[in-house]
Amino acid sequence: MMRKSLGLVLVATVFVTSCGRVSESRLNPFNWFGRAERVETTEAEINPLIPRKRESIFDRGPEVYPGTPVLVINDVKIERVSGGAIIRVLGTAQTQGAFEARLTPENDDELPVDGVLTYQLEAIQPTGFRTGPERSREINIARYRTFQDLNGVRTIRIVGAANAMQVRRR
Repeated sequence: MMRKSLGLVLVATVFVTSCGRVSESRLNPFNWFGRAERVETTEAEINPLIPRKRESIFDRGPEVYPGTPVLVINDVKIERVSGGAIIRVLGTAQTQGAFEARLTPENDDELPVDGVLTYQLEAIQPTGFRTGPERSREINIARYRTFQDLNGVRTIRIVGAANAMQVRRR
């Protein structure tokens, strides 16, 4: 039995190695494209891999945040966590019903200016709502910053419509 299988393997090996012409034929998928070759390129002014912006009827344009500054900043706390810190802010809105609050950086790149990182507490505050008690108008929001982002920051300042609060590094 062993001799028959060994003989069969030997015959199959010889048969497969004699098929040298198949490797050069069009039936072999490895031959469908030729070898790679160098070609001259022209210097392009723009990156051809980045698609050009096209106007579309579905394009809404850039999103504009309709939030306004929150009336009062009540408290600011910095909590150290793994890899960075969480900035927690408690504020009071002008009216009840404020939503989608954000800590908007004063500068776009979020880099400290003279060691001071400044944010403005903003929220969408609908008109026509009652003022109500202060407790019902409270907004609690947090923002995570990495240690790399906080490098060079000595003070974090949060600005509201009526006041501002800041926390300094010890």
